[in-house]
Amino acid sequence: MNADVYERVTASIVAELEKGVRPWLKPWNAGHAAGRISRPLRHNGVPYQGINVIMLWSAAMAQGFAAPIWMTFKQAQEMGAHVRKGEKGNLVVYADRIRRTEKDEATGEEQERDIPFIKGYTVFNVEQIEGLPAQFYAPAEQRLDPVARIEHAETFFAALRADIRHGGNQAYYSMGSDHVQMPPFETFRNAESYYATLAHECTHWTRHPSRLERDFGRKRWGDEGYAMEELVAELASAFLSADLDLTPETRPDHAAYIGSWLKVLKNDKRAIFTAASHAQRAADFLHGLQEEARLLEAAE
Repeated sequence: MNADVYERVTASIVAELEKGVRPWLKPWNAGHAAGRISRPLRHNGVPYQGINVIMLWSAAMAQGFAAPIWMTFKQAQEMGAHVRKGEKGNLVVYADRIRRTEKDEATGEEQERDIPFIKGYTVFNVEQIEGLPAQFYAPAEQRLDPVARIEHAETFFAALRADIRHGGNQAYYSMGSDHVQMPPFETFRNAESYYATLAHECTHWTRHPSRLERDFGRKRWGDEGYAMEELVAELASAFLSADLDLTPETRPDHAAYIGSWLKVLKNDKRAIFTAASHAQRAADFLHGLQEEARLLEAAE
């Protein structure tokens, strides 16, 4: 079961990348009240995380769903609703552990150990289901004022207290000086792309030894370790853009990475799971700094 899940998910994402499509970059359609740019939501409103965000974004893009809400066949039934005949569900996964008691061959003593495993199950978008309460089909109200959303993003990145410098025409993170370099704000096509780029570089900022100490064994520009770190930053930027209600444009300079990502994913069917897990950890770390900033502000 484990190998099947890894292979199915990786094959799906490889197929999208081979078409030049990055499935994590398509935002939710604004046609649904819960949609805007939200992460995929469970039936109870709890957002999905990690690899499931990418998988359900990709499914929504492929099938044209505006609603970001998903549920199982049984959950729909429990609400008195039903999945329309002929509709096909989409795979989501979860990780768990099973505890086993094994005998140590050397000592003969019994020891307990946790064995990790991954399982998949099927969910349906609410647009595939009939008979749900009205709020599941609610159309969107007018979007928030764009200035308010940008101010919200500004507040988010200021709370990181990272060394963010502006100038030049390149965006990058320098490990040696531990700073994020950004082109001037006014040189971006739009404000949302600026913040999405900043999210990407701030994800790289989290790899510093004083933070998440993330290292994929990168030795030179363009190797698999480098490609893996770029994939983590791409995914985390997409997650954060969703959380901050931003609709960034695709960065053309990142199209060059698709080939190296395909190489990584084809060589290791678990790579996208690893990248999504690290991306989620980075996004959670940056969100965690928001509370620290609020506490510091209150203390001052």
